[in-house]
Amino acid sequence: MKALKHSTVFLILCLFGISVTAQNSQTVKGTIYDKQSEQALIGVTIELLNSEPTQGAVTDLDGKFSIEAVPLGRQAFRVSYLGYNSITVPNVLVSAGKEVVLELSLEEAIVKMDEVVITAAVNKDKANNDMASVSARSFNVEEVNRFSGGRNDVARLAGSFAGVAAANDSRNDIVIRGNSPTGLLWRLEGVPIPNPNHFSTSGTTGGPVSAINPNLLRSSDFFTSAFPSEYGNAMSGVFDLGFRSGNSDKAEYTLQLAAFSGLEAMAEGPLSKKHNSSYIVSVRNSFVQLADVVGIPVGTAAIPNYRDVSFKFDLPNSKIGKFSIFGIGASSNIDFLGKDIDDDDLFAETGKDSYVKSRLGILGLRHNIVVGKNAYWRTVASWSTSGNLYDEYQLPNDEVPERRQIVEVDDRTDTWSLSSYYNQKFNARFTLRTGILAQIYDVATRVLDREDTPNWQTVRDFDGGMGLWQAFAQGQFKLGQKLTLNAGLHGQLFDYNNTAALEPRLALSWQLAPSQTLTLGYGLHNQTQPLPVFFFREETSPGVFVPSNEDLDFTRANHFVLAYDQKIGTDWRVKAETYYQTLDKVPVEANPSSFSLLNAGADFVFPEASNLVNEGTGQNYGVELTIEKFFSRGYYTLVTGSVFDSKYKGSDGIERNTAFNNGYILNVLAGKEFRFGKGGKNAFTFDTKFTTAGGRNYTPINLEVSRAVGEEVLYEDRAFSERYEPYLRWDVKFGYRVNSKKKNVSQQFFMDFQNVTGKQNIFSRRFNTRTNEINDVYQSGFFPDIMYRMQF
Repeated sequence: MKALKHSTVFLILCLFGISVTAQNSQTVKGTIYDKQSEQALIGVTIELLNSEPTQGAVTDLDGKFSIEAVPLGRQAFRVSYLGYNSITVPNVLVSAGKEVVLELSLEEAIVKMDEVVITAAVNKDKANNDMASVSARSFNVEEVNRFSGGRNDVARLAGSFAGVAAANDSRNDIVIRGNSPTGLLWRLEGVPIPNPNHFSTSGTTGGPVSAINPNLLRSSDFFTSAFPSEYGNAMSGVFDLGFRSGNSDKAEYTLQLAAFSGLEAMAEGPLSKKHNSSYIVSVRNSFVQLADVVGIPVGTAAIPNYRDVSFKFDLPNSKIGKFSIFGIGASSNIDFLGKDIDDDDLFAETGKDSYVKSRLGILGLRHNIVVGKNAYWRTVASWSTSGNLYDEYQLPNDEVPERRQIVEVDDRTDTWSLSSYYNQKFNARFTLRTGILAQIYDVATRVLDREDTPNWQTVRDFDGGMGLWQAFAQGQFKLGQKLTLNAGLHGQLFDYNNTAALEPRLALSWQLAPSQTLTLGYGLHNQTQPLPVFFFREETSPGVFVPSNEDLDFTRANHFVLAYDQKIGTDWRVKAETYYQTLDKVPVEANPSSFSLLNAGADFVFPEASNLVNEGTGQNYGVELTIEKFFSRGYYTLVTGSVFDSKYKGSDGIERNTAFNNGYILNVLAGKEFRFGKGGKNAFTFDTKFTTAGGRNYTPINLEVSRAVGEEVLYEDRAFSERYEPYLRWDVKFGYRVNSKKKNVSQQFFMDFQNVTGKQNIFSRRFNTRTNEINDVYQSGFFPDIMYRMQF
C-alpha cells in the first residue's frame, strides 16, 4: 500500500508541479563491504575531498554511512580502513533530485604492520567480480547515458570497448574478437537470462532495441575472454548485470523521454519503516513514433511498438538472510505492409506483408545469508520466458493471383533456473567460491514454410524439455604482494543428448610496479548450440522430414590472453592485450560446403541448416589497445583500437574469413563539462564519438542464376570472399544539466546528433526480384536522438 501511495504522490507532483523545500546540497550514503567475503565493515572512514570544512562519516555496525549537505556537482571521496587498501571514488555526480547511494568494497592488505600508509588508488578499470583479472571491466549507468551514440543501451556501450565490433546501426549484437554474437552470455542478478531485447528471435542474443533499462542498473561487469569459472555455456563473452536497490529512506521519482528507449516513469523508495527495505519500479513505452512524425529515418516505414517494465523489491533483513525479488516484462510488435515498404527498407521486402511479435518475461528471487565471520551463501531462483510470432504473406503477383501466407513461426522457451554458491574468505591470501547452476528448459517451436513450394514444409516442430547442469569451483590465491593467482574448474552436462564438458580456467597477475600489472590468462570454454539448431529437419525422402541435428555436441574454444596494464597518474591508464583463440567442434554441414555456424546469429532469422556435424574449426587472434582518462577535472577521453583476424573452415576444408572479420576497429570518445551556477552545480556538456571499422565480409550474389530462378542465389563456394566498404560514423552530443534553486528537482537534456556526416554505411547487398538487379541497402543515416530526464 505504501508503494501505491508513493506512486499516487508521484503522479500528483507531475501534474501540478508542487514546490518543495529549497535544496543546494544532497545526501550521499551507502554501504562498505569486504571485497572477498562481502562482510559489512565497521568503522571505515569516508571523507569528502576538497571540502571546507572537512566532511565525512564512519560506517556503523551494518557497514552503512551517510554524509549530509554534500554540495551539488561532481565530488570525490576517499575511503580508508586500517589493514585494508584505501580507495578513491572520483566523479560522483551529486544532484538535487536524487540522493546518491554507493555500494563500495575494500580489499584486505596482505602485509599488516603497526602503521600502514597506503596511497589511495582509483580502481575504475577493475571488474566488480574479484575473481576476474583479465579481459574484464566494470561500467555504470552514467557511462551508458553519457557516451554519444549509445541510445541508452548497455549493448551499444560495449561497442566502445576494445575488441568489440558494433558496426551495425540496426541491431545491437555484440561481436567480440570476431566471434559470432551467439557466443555471448547474458546474466542478471547471477542467473542466465534470454535475449534481453525487443523484437528478438529464438537463438539470437541481440536486437534493434534493448529491454534492459539502464536507470535500474548498478555497476556491472563485461568480459571478453578467459572469464572466471563461475561463468559457463559461453564462448566469446559475458554481460553480468545487476539491478540496484531503491532508496530505502525516502521516495524518489524519475520521468524520462528518449527517442529509442521511449517514455519512462520510475518510482523508488522504502517498502516499509523496517530497516533496509526498498522498491524500485520503472515502466517504459516506445516513442519512435515521434521520429516518424518529424520525418527522421529509422530504417523502415513501419512503426515499431514496444514496452517494458523492470522492478526490484528488497525485503527487510531477517535472521534467515536477505531476500530480494526482481524482474523484467517486455513485449513488442511491428507490421511490415508491402505496399508501404521501399526497396531500401532494412528489415522487410516489397511484395510481402509481415507481422512480428515478441515477448520476454523474467522473475527471480535472490537470497543472501552471511555464514560465520568471513563467508556468505547466495542463491537465486528464477523463471523466464521468451518467444516470438512471425507471419509472412506473399502479395498477389503475376504467378500468385491472391494473397497467400508463406511463413509461420511460433517459438516459446520457458526456463527454470537455480543458482547457488558458497563463498569463503579463509584469510587475506585465500578465497574460495564453489557452486552449481541448474537450468530446465521447456521448448515449443514450430516453423512452417511454403515460400518455394505449393505445400507447407515443417522446418521445426518440437515440444518438450531438457536440462543444462553446471558446477564450478574457483579460488583466489595471493601468492605475495605482487602475485595473484585465480584458478578454477567448470563442468557442464546437457541432458538432451548427454554431452558433457570439463573446463579449466587460470589467470596469473604480476604487479611489476605499483602502477604496472602483467596478466596471463587461459580458459577452456564450451557452449551448447542455439536451441533452434537442434530441431531443424532434413528431407530423407520426398515429403518426409526428420530431425537431423539432435546429437550435436558443444562447440569448444581455447582462450589465451596476455595483458599489460599501466596507470599513469591518478586518472590515466593504458592497457594492451594480445589474444589467440582456437575453436573446434563447430557445426558444419555433413556434405562438403562453406557453411559454418560461426557465421550465424547477427540477423532476425537463424539459418535453416540440417544434417550438421561437429567437424568445423576456427581461429581468432589480435591485439587491442585502450587509452583512457577517467572523468576528472571536467573531462574524459577513451581511445580503443583493435587489429584482428578471424577465420573458419567448413566441411569443404577451405579456410575463409568469417562474417565478422572486420580486420580493425577504432573508437575515439571524449567529453567535457562546463560548470556554472553556485559551486558549479549546473553544467553544459559536450560528448563525441568517432568510430571506424573494416567492412563486414559477405558472399557475392550469382546474378545470372538469381534472374533465372527469380530469387537470390549466392556463390556459396565463394563464401565471405568480398567485403563491404569500411564503416565510419561520427556522433556529437550536447547536453544541459541543471539543479533547481527552489525545488529538490534536477533536470537533464541531451541532443545526440548521430552520424553527423551522413555517411552511407552499407547494410546489405540484395537481389531485387522486381528489377532483377542487385541493390545496396544502407544503414541509418543522420539521426538526432533526444533525451530529457527529470528527477525529484
